[in-house]
Amino acid sequence: MFYLTKDDPELARLVRNEGNRLETTINLIAAENHSPASILEVMGSVFNTKTIEGYPGNRFHAGCIHVDEVENLAMTRGKRLFNAEHINVQPHSGTSANLAVYFSVLKTGDRILSMSLPHGGHLSHGHKASITSQCFDFYHYKVNYETERIDYDQVRKMARSIKPKMIVAGASSYPRLIDYEKMSQIAKEVSAFFLTDMAHLAGLVAAKLIPSPIPWSDFVTFTCYKTMMGGRGGVILCKNIFGKKIDKAVFPGCQGTSAVNLIAAKALIFKLALEEKFVFIQKKTLENAEIMARALMEKGYHVISCGTDNHQVLVDLTAKGISGKAAEDSLMAAGIILNRNVVPQDEKTSGKVSGIRLGSGAVSARGMGKPQMREIIKLMDMALMNQTKKEVIKKVKEHVLALCQAFPIKKAF
Repeated sequence: MFYLTKDDPELARLVRNEGNRLETTINLIAAENHSPASILEVMGSVFNTKTIEGYPGNRFHAGCIHVDEVENLAMTRGKRLFNAEHINVQPHSGTSANLAVYFSVLKTGDRILSMSLPHGGHLSHGHKASITSQCFDFYHYKVNYETERIDYDQVRKMARSIKPKMIVAGASSYPRLIDYEKMSQIAKEVSAFFLTDMAHLAGLVAAKLIPSPIPWSDFVTFTCYKTMMGGRGGVILCKNIFGKKIDKAVFPGCQGTSAVNLIAAKALIFKLALEEKFVFIQKKTLENAEIMARALMEKGYHVISCGTDNHQVLVDLTAKGISGKAAEDSLMAAGIILNRNVVPQDEKTSGKVSGIRLGSGAVSARGMGKPQMREIIKLMDMALMNQTKKEVIKKVKEHVLALCQAFPIKKAF
């Protein structure tokens, strides 16, 4: 950071501090991961400054010879990796990608059926706090309160009743696999478009460890910085018949110039995702999540749906008498970073957040395995059961630091 230190020592200090925070804490945030150093390099490259309104071969600014190659490379690699017919790599984020899909084939006010946020959905799936709810008429399906899994019969009944123009599958806090074929069938029954948001699952799908939604979906969106381990930004995959509409909805419909440095990072991670090391990390991600879920249940925690099929573990702390916020704060003080999260029961009490969400991606990227997962859950339990005991929290933090030093990020991927 020679130039940054020279130009802005204060900002350089904050960068170093963040790097130190990452190295000395255990990251269990399901929406985060550790990227290869090459991803950080390309995101900080000269591509950061180029303006590229339009698409390769048809730009509205000169000097795009090399960035056209970058975008074409990202598209070619992305389509090959996911076996997709059409791809758009320009969206700034997952929400931008979802908005573009909505506006590509729907009219303002059209009905959309998606997953309720307390039951696992995402803000961009029509939550009242999101602009998406102001543009379209959203209805939400839920999980069964007993099984805590999607009730496909309920989805079908709702679809037949409200006759949505689009059905959305995918979630931000649902630890089970989704039956995309069944969801696709329901969409066809009511002549609805079918969108799958696999933002959290893209890395696992890329490694071919869980079923892909692409054969069953009209549209698939995802981000590249969660299980994909890449840089920021969203991606849209779709069938060829929707390609022109998607491209027009992204630009000029929903955004102007795109970040070429992020498109380059997408091209890079699509290449790295074909390597054995990426697949190995994704396998460990699945294994580690299952181990954490089992260890939590052994200690008496209510794990939503009694386990996991992906990288997420969702825990309802109601029976422990701990709020999600209190748990998040106590664990952060001990060096374990995760987020408070709504659970299905919270739907009945506005503003209540009774759960926490764990993700196994970042710890798997650091090389941690079964012994470390069981140790992490042991340390979590110590911190949660002794929130007011400073000496216990200090002891947990010391163990966390030792664990981090044994598995440094700089040796990851």
